[in-house]
Amino acid sequence: MTDWPIFDRTSKTFPLYSRANVGEIFPDPISPLNASAGFQANLEPGWQDAFVACKVWNHDLYDTSVDRNVLPAFGSYLYINMSLMRLFGIRVPGMGAEAVDLQYFGDMPGIPSYESEKRDFDDDPAFSEKAGQWLMEEVLLAKDLAAYDADRAEVQRIRAARPDLAALTDHELAERLTSFADVQRRFFQHHIESSLKSGVGLGAISQIAAAVGKPELGLTLVSGIGDVDSAGPSNGLWDLSRKARKAAVAVLFDQGVSGLYERLTASSEPDVAEFREALDAFLAEWDFRGPAEWELRALTWSLKPELALHTVDRMRGVGDDEAPSVKNAQRASDREAATKTMRELLAGDEEAAGQFEVALQAAALWLRGRERSRTTSAMLVHELRLPALELGRRGVAAGHLDDAKQIFMLFADELPAYLADPGSFTQTLRDREKSYLELFDYEPPFVVVGEAPPLSEWKRRSDKTHTKALAGQVIQGVSGCTGVTRGRARVLIDPNDPSALEAGDILVAPITDPSWTPLFVAAAAVVVDVGAPFSHAAIVSRELGIPCVVSATDATGRIPDGALIEVDGTAATVTIVEV
Repeated sequence: MTDWPIFDRTSKTFPLYSRANVGEIFPDPISPLNASAGFQANLEPGWQDAFVACKVWNHDLYDTSVDRNVLPAFGSYLYINMSLMRLFGIRVPGMGAEAVDLQYFGDMPGIPSYESEKRDFDDDPAFSEKAGQWLMEEVLLAKDLAAYDADRAEVQRIRAARPDLAALTDHELAERLTSFADVQRRFFQHHIESSLKSGVGLGAISQIAAAVGKPELGLTLVSGIGDVDSAGPSNGLWDLSRKARKAAVAVLFDQGVSGLYERLTASSEPDVAEFREALDAFLAEWDFRGPAEWELRALTWSLKPELALHTVDRMRGVGDDEAPSVKNAQRASDREAATKTMRELLAGDEEAAGQFEVALQAAALWLRGRERSRTTSAMLVHELRLPALELGRRGVAAGHLDDAKQIFMLFADELPAYLADPGSFTQTLRDREKSYLELFDYEPPFVVVGEAPPLSEWKRRSDKTHTKALAGQVIQGVSGCTGVTRGRARVLIDPNDPSALEAGDILVAPITDPSWTPLFVAAAAVVVDVGAPFSHAAIVSRELGIPCVVSATDATGRIPDGALIEVDGTAATVTIVEV
């Protein structure tokens, strides 16, 4: 595998692909090493295993004419095969393709209908019966996350046993980099299973709420459930922001985030030492977290502490009443009130009331499971990142690489040749890195049907123009979390520079992954260009208790930065109040 940029073949049997959901966790093009030894290489088989484990089909259903059935890359941007996702919905009793579309696409226009691609073998009573058994036993009646807790314990053992990478030979580093494939495949299988299960639970709750005439309660019933792993960093950064208010620490923050970590290290003030100890503990626990953290090449909080310190800097100006725990408690109270309302409405129907209780428990359990498995998998990704970076540093020291991150331009099957003669790869990796960075300017099509268009037909971000919305105009989206609020729009394209976000501002983003989560704490609401009720922005907003509108098409382009806007998470609208 050395074709670059990566352009996998498309399936004629399962022809619909989308950036939906995968664009949140993988917003950027994938690097060659990550595609061949990390994320794509292991998520593809893990995802295939997950579908089979859900009993919707066997491995013989997959299209053997293509290398990647579920997770191909076009122009090195990853896509999900939505034909397979829809088929999953068709074969799970009570679900359907429409429910899958709602979870992944929201109200996104221009999505081909399921009927336009329907296959003769889609409806299979035998597999639907098996899937129904899976639905009952492994989704609705599940009581705990024992398998996911076991995965977490396993990755923590791996992290605790991490050797001194500087003491390893080059061959030992390469061996460590490629030694976790089986574990990662299993972790990814569990992550996809929990994602599918949480989709089923969320869909069931929404259907029951709609059936009793209270569709608006669907999201409230799964808000503030607590113990959601992706909200953990927000709580940790919040605690650091309270410590950063102490005078000696605040003085160092006031001098700017650039060089702040070094100033914290050099200070002998007791309050600064206490803060630094807490910061180091936080960075040790969340060392793998950062922008686009699934990409091996990405810098995480431990590798670049300024990324976390930027967020602490903005949080320290936020009042105590905006604490994540306070917001979560309010959402938990809203959830309890909604649950009480639903129970009253279903009191006369014993069967429906029982179905509601089962669905409610399953929705909360699998939303937790999804975020737990996601975090566990990201932890293991970091264990591949670190030995690769050590190899990269050695390449720079020996004069073979211009930058340590050029090591990620290698494909896995090139590692032996690189170790034997690294100098022979210098120009190749330099050229690949140049083209890789150029890919960031391409805007991948949100949906691909049939053949993926060549890069020459893709839009360029640098050429894109937007028509700014005027006062009084409304952008319609999809509800991610209920509630209404007004504030100044802060349009951020990535989480690396959170300096523009002040307390009470409304975060307007193209798409979010876990690295964005701490910014939600200071935000009064969140608006995202793409997404659905199942997406990251919606889940975290429901935990932190802030209104959220997803699938607000081109919101980052249409909403002027600094405009006064009103976000109605219940009606899923964003109104431009004042430009």
